[in-house]
Amino acid sequence: MAGERELQEAVGRFVRAFGLHQPDKTPCGRPVPVSEAHALGELARDGALRQSELAHRLRLEKSSTSRLVGQLINRGWAERAPAPDDGRGVLVRLTPAGVDAAGQLAEARATRFSSILERVPEDERAGVLHALEILTEAMDEP
Repeated sequence: MAGERELQEAVGRFVRAFGLHQPDKTPCGRPVPVSEAHALGELARDGALRQSELAHRLRLEKSSTSRLVGQLINRGWAERAPAPDDGRGVLVRLTPAGVDAAGQLAEARATRFSSILERVPEDERAGVLHALEILTEAMDEP
């Protein structure tokens, strides 16, 4: 049975192989910080989100999310707007340029994941996905 050291080493190898240790570019090779790519993906999938909801989804502190949204705004990819149902709430939504950037990232991501999946033996794919789900759930528990 694998112990904590083996898990630590396996996760470290995965992080490096996938490129997650390079924060200024996505694992699919785009020159966009990983945090910005994730924010673009969330906003592209669900449209305008409260900034607090974006923080929750990205598992970031509110201050980090505020800086991240500021970076997206500086790139011309997002804008803030008051929440229509709450004067204190702030919505974040993509601009047309942000929609385009998110689409390009999604395409690059799909290509990268397809390439990776092709190299996993077909009879092992379900097990790999299941293991990732279990690992994610274990990290979500307090």
